[in-house]
Amino acid sequence: MGIKTDIKLYTHATPNGIKASILLEELGLEYEVYDINMKADEQKEPWFLEINPNGRIPAMTDKLPDGKQIRIFESGAILQYLVDRYDKDHKLSYPHGTEEYWETTSWLMWQMGGLGPMRGQANHFKRYAPEKIEYGINRYVNESRRLYRTMDTHLAKSPSGYLVGDRLTIADISCWPWVADAKWGGVDLAEFPSLKKWLYKLLERPGLDKGRNVPTKHTALEFESMSEEELDKKAEATRNWIQSGMKKDAGK
Repeated sequence: MGIKTDIKLYTHATPNGIKASILLEELGLEYEVYDINMKADEQKEPWFLEINPNGRIPAMTDKLPDGKQIRIFESGAILQYLVDRYDKDHKLSYPHGTEEYWETTSWLMWQMGGLGPMRGQANHFKRYAPEKIEYGINRYVNESRRLYRTMDTHLAKSPSGYLVGDRLTIADISCWPWVADAKWGGVDLAEFPSLKKWLYKLLERPGLDKGRNVPTKHTALEFESMSEEELDKKAEATRNWIQSGMKKDAGK
């Protein structure tokens, strides 16, 4: 049994979606999960927009000590909220204002502003665009490689094998899903030995392993053994849905 909370997580099996469930499991918190039906555009429905006005996952609700319900959206904000409120012993964080606190924050913002968006665009142009645009593919795949190299260089100098200090933090948790699906975005992790070692080191943690499989099985690591033809075939159904969604958004 975990620590009881009033948390309800609205999520889906995406790199951003599993960040919150990984942290919730690592913190040993009990929480309710609602798997948003992305292909039915459930994230665009009025009830969900009351929780996240941007119409994206993940999002979360919780109750403050005074009983007032609050909403938190954007994966980075959710991670910060969870450690601020529920990690008082700093098992996965550092005290506010310390050097390690700001280092953690720096890596979190680096992931939110760089690694995630660049990897997402690499995924789009590599797998989901209706036509192969080499400029777009090269632009975002190469930028993904640059960002991976930044992590690889940093981790090579880390005595603990973590991004910050001597423990797992939300810096690691925020980046992990965007490294696990590297091949989906056209990057071979063999190029980055310290990063690959970090990826599988974290996978040995029961909390991370359980959290990555919420709300459904995490399959990104299976891409490593698949051919490009198999990966493109796997992307077909999602490609059609993404193109349809882009047309809908453009018409609003």
